[in-house]
Amino acid sequence: MAKKSLIEKEKKKKKLVEKYDATRQSLKRQIRMSLPIQDKLTISRRLQALPRNSAPVRLHSRCSLTGRPRSNYRDFGLSRHVPREMAHTCVLPGVLKSSWQKKFFSTYLANE
Repeated sequence: MAKKSLIEKEKKKKKLVEKYDATRQSLKRQIRMSLPIQDKLTISRRLQALPRNSAPVRLHSRCSLTGRPRSNYRDFGLSRHVPREMAHTCVLPGVLKSSWQKKFFSTYLANE
């Protein structure tokens, strides 16, 4: 389980990203437009004046249950350990533990 402080820090970063998302996108759009170089420099200074943690690059995906920062499935928001444990406790319907030996030997013995 991750430290509570790190999980809370990520939540704060996520709120900052959501708060400044519209302004950041509009400033980037203005920079991409064909404007004089001086205007682009002033717009880029305004972009740099935004808080660092408001950039979406600084977010780190964490598991929604355990808070683990590494090896997360983006689709589910869970780390690789959680679906495995859920399958072992029969929380995920239709998921079976793979056993290639049983399959191999059952088909091998059936063919004899």
